[in-house]
Amino acid sequence: MGRPKLFTREDVLMKAIVLFWEKGLSDTTLQDLERATGVNKSGLYAEFKDKEDIFLESLRHYLNTRGGVEILSSEPKSWNNVRRFLEIGHTCYSGRRGCFSVNSLRDASRLPPEARRIIDENNAKLRRLLTANVKAADPTKSNPGLLSDMIFTFFSGLCLEENSSVVPASTKKKIDQFMEFLAESK
Repeated sequence: MGRPKLFTREDVLMKAIVLFWEKGLSDTTLQDLERATGVNKSGLYAEFKDKEDIFLESLRHYLNTRGGVEILSSEPKSWNNVRRFLEIGHTCYSGRRGCFSVNSLRDASRLPPEARRIIDENNAKLRRLLTANVKAADPTKSNPGLLSDMIFTFFSGLCLEENSSVVPASTKKKIDQFMEFLAESK
């Protein structure tokens, strides 16, 4: 009979997210993961196949718990949902600001294909939900899909700016101005 686990999978993933967020997949070592999670190599390998698997599961966990899909799925669909979605980019998640998924793309050429697939599928879902909110908020918009792409690009830019420790009031002002622009554009 083996020894009982002294860690939870979720706890390992939460700690690994912070590490991968800061260093990226390629610059994170197994020793870094051991130190960050407090779980030794044999414990990590009992739970995950390898470092890449820890990264993929961390990415899935992050995207499933971040809240973007839930915010954009809220009824009624509206500009308010879009604003709330933009605001999650500068709120803290495990002490970090921005978006782990957006930050992970800095290693795009070195990410495993599965990570790109996970990110691409999530981004496509977010864009569909953004489009539904744009359509509901203003049915007169001539190209809600294009507008949704612009919103998503703005969101990604906000997330990248958060890496430079911008003042939250500055981000709020940018979101306010962008929302005014969206409401006025046809």
